Amino acid sequence: MQIYSSFPKLFEDFRHLKVLIIGDVMLDAYVWGSVHRISPEAPVPILNVNKRENRLGGSANVALNVQSLGAIPILCSIIGEDASGEAFTQLLTESNISTNGIVRSQSRPTTVKERIIGEGQQMLRIDAEHNQVLSAPEQEMLQKAIQPLLSQADVIIFQDYDKGVLSKSLIKWVQQQAEQRNIPTAVDPKRRNFLHYYNATLFKPNLKELKEGLLQEAIALHQEEYELQPTIREASAVLRQRLQHQITLITLSEKGVFVDDDQKSTFIPAHIREISDVSGAGDTVISIAALCLALQLPNPLMASLANLGGGIVCEYTGVVPIEASRLLQEATEHLTM
Repeated sequence: MQIYSSFPKLFEDFRHLKVLIIGDVMLDAYVWGSVHRISPEAPVPILNVNKRENRLGGSANVALNVQSLGAIPILCSIIGEDASGEAFTQLLTESNISTNGIVRSQSRPTTVKERIIGEGQQMLRIDAEHNQVLSAPEQEMLQKAIQPLLSQADVIIFQDYDKGVLSKSLIKWVQQQAEQRNIPTAVDPKRRNFLHYYNATLFKPNLKELKEGLLQEAIALHQEEYELQPTIREASAVLRQRLQHQITLITLSEKGVFVDDDQKSTFIPAHIREISDVSGAGDTVISIAALCLALQLPNPLMASLANLGGGIVCEYTGVVPIEASRLLQEATEHLTM
C-alpha cells in the first residue's frame, strides 16, 4: 500500500501512469440555443440554434478524464466507417489521444448521443446506436489491436455502456491477459455483462446497477441517515462472492459512495453542491479510482478522491472531464492523507 504525504505529490505521480481503457465509445453532440416561443405546429418549444458542438463521449470521456489528471490514456474500441466515426477520430487527434486501439467496422455505426439544450436546460436527447455484441471477426480485430498495448498499461479500465463492444468472451480474455501481467483492472459495469467480470481488482457499480445486477430491489438508503448500511454491505458481500473481485466501490448519487473489501467497509458522504448535470460523473469516478488503484492507495482515500471528483463535474452542464487543478485544490481543502 502506497503512503503519500501530500496531494501534490500524488497528483505528480498520476503523470507517470498509462491507462488502458476498453469499452464503448460515442460521439456526444450538442445543439445549444434559445427558446422564445411555442411552435404553432405542435405544443413544443422552438429552439433557435446558437451553436453546435461535438465532444468525445462514453469510454472516450474516461480517456479525457485520465488525460486531464495527467496520465496517458490508451483507448481501445470499435467505431463505424461513417461520418460520425471520422468526427470521432478527428477529436481524438485534436485531443492528443492515440487512435492505435480504435478499430473501424463497416457493419456497425458510430454511437451518437445528441443533446438539445435550450436556455441552459436539456430539452431532448436523440440516440443513434447499434448495441448488438461484436461479431467474431470484429472481436478478433479488437483483440489484435489490444494485444500490443497491454504491456504499456499500469491499470486497465473496462468501461461498459451496453453498446456491444464488451462481451463475456472479450472480458474473460482481457482479464486473463491482465492477470498474466499483474495489471490491476477496474470495472464500470452495465446490466448485460454485470456478472461476467470475474476476478477484477475493483468493481464500481452505481446503486441502480447493483439492484439490477443482483435483482435486489429492496436495497435503499434512508434520506438522512445510513440506517440500512448492513443491506448495502450484504449486497457487496454477495457481489464479491459471485465475482471474486477485491474491492467494491458503489456510487450512491447524492449520498456519496461506499467502498468495501474483505476486511473493511466505509460510507463516504457527498459534498454539498449545486448540481447542474450528472452526465459523465461515473466516468470521472472510475478514472480517479483507477489511477489510485494503480498507485495502490488505501481504499478510503481512493473512494474519497473519486467521490470528490464525481461531485465536481456535476456542477457543469454536459459531459466534461475533471479539472485536475480544481480537484487538487478541493482535495487539499477537504480530505486528509
